[in-house]
Amino acid sequence: MRAARAAVHAAALAPAALLAWRMAGVWRGGDALDPDPVAAVEHFTGLWALRLLLATLAITPLRRLTGWSVLPRFRRMLGLYAFFYASLHLAAYLVLDLGGYWALVFGEIARRPYITVGFLAWLLLVPLALTSTQGWMRRLGRRWGLLHRLVYAIGVLAVLHFWWVVKADVREPALYAAVLTVLLGWRVAARFSRPRTTAAR
Repeated sequence: MRAARAAVHAAALAPAALLAWRMAGVWRGGDALDPDPVAAVEHFTGLWALRLLLATLAITPLRRLTGWSVLPRFRRMLGLYAFFYASLHLAAYLVLDLGGYWALVFGEIARRPYITVGFLAWLLLVPLALTSTQGWMRRLGRRWGLLHRLVYAIGVLAVLHFWWVVKADVREPALYAAVLTVLLGWRVAARFSRPRTTAAR
């Protein structure tokens, strides 16, 4: 189990390491990033936040389909890495795009819908990350599960953010939208296919 956890940590951190290496190349005067390095960093971090979020949502269907009971043990880890990359995505926007003029972000949120939904997705991730520990699970009880259902709304907001950012060629966000639709659709189908309990139960 330790080896599997280490492998998941390494896989989740590999994109961040690759980005750091590419940015170091830019600082050395190279062209390791796209002609627009700020946009490249924002796209890269946002994409990996979305990928890890979808991987988190895929845990339950994969466990049901494969019978691998060990998979849910990685859900919290993947969710926290999704929050990590989403925070990097936001930080890149605040520091690199806005140049540290953070007061401008409120005007941008109000004026640009794609920033509005993206920022809302990040805000909803914050309580999920803060309550991801066993201690919070015990404190919140059944409310913990209700709170963490916010991940479904976050997934929709994240895909919508990506779609509106791209604007023209929507093939890539459409792919992620299709994956999200399958994952959420599976949950709806699984819920309605459960055998009904009797009134006595």
